[in-house]
Amino acid sequence: MLSEAQQLQRRGAIVRILRAGLVRRQQDLVRLLKKSGLEATQSSISRDLRDLGVLKAGGRYVLPPDEVSRTNGDFGSLAQFVRALRRAGPSLTVLRTTIGAAQSVAVAIDRAEWPEVAGTLSGDDTIFIATTTARAQDELIARLRALFPV
Repeated sequence: MLSEAQQLQRRGAIVRILRAGLVRRQQDLVRLLKKSGLEATQSSISRDLRDLGVLKAGGRYVLPPDEVSRTNGDFGSLAQFVRALRRAGPSLTVLRTTIGAAQSVAVAIDRAEWPEVAGTLSGDDTIFIATTTARAQDELIARLRALFPV
C-alpha cells in the first residue's frame, strides 16, 4: 500500500506529464511514470485520473480548469472541441463536439454549477443541456457563445 506522500508524488508527476505533452492512453502514463522512477499500475492511474478530475477529450487526456477558472467560465483547452450550438425548444440546448469529446465538455459544465443549468446528458459528440425556463436558456446560450465561438 502506498503512503499518502507517495500517492501525492505520483499524482504531481501525472499533472506535470499531462501539462508537458499529449497522452492518449493510460498505458502511456504508466510508462512515463516508470521513466520518472515512479511505479504505477493501470488501475492506480485510472483512479488517479478520476480523483484529479482529468478529462478525456479528442482522444487525449486534458487537465481540468482550476476551480476558480471553471466557475468564471474559462474552459480553455475544451473550447477547441466544440463545433456547434443550437436551441431545441424553450429549455433544451444542443451542443455538438468533436467525436469523443462530449462527455468531457459535459462534465466541465456540470462541475461549473451554473445556476441556469438543470442538468446535462452527453453522448459521444452531442450534449443536451436542460434549463428550467426559456430565460435560463437565454442566459446559458449567452454564456456558451462567450466560451465557445461557434
